[in-house]
Amino acid sequence: MKIDPMTPDGAILAELGRRLQQLRKLEGWTQQELATEAGIGVATLRRIEDGSDSQLGSWLKILKALGRAPTIDGLLPEDFPSPMEAALGDKARGKRRGRGDRSDSRKPFRWGDGGA
Repeated sequence: MKIDPMTPDGAILAELGRRLQQLRKLEGWTQQELATEAGIGVATLRRIEDGSDSQLGSWLKILKALGRAPTIDGLLPEDFPSPMEAALGDKARGKRRGRGDRSDSRKPFRWGDGGA
């Protein structure tokens, strides 16, 4: 299922729970093993996999236990561009737009030269 802005919260939780269960099984964990490793109750893990529990703290513990902590950082990056940087794009970072090296800019351009 593709999650988009129109997907209801309950459907998102159910889908994330399904994905978590699939990952857990793929990596060979039982619910009891993962719950113990994450420091949560097995009933909590079952609720999360069923899509009926959305405690962020429990999700964080589970993702860490599965070795997926780097994915947490991707949810909300530490650094965001300033509004001015975002508006200006590459120019704000000192990058030039256009074709490659312009060191040959002393020659006047003529239509039909082929550009090289």
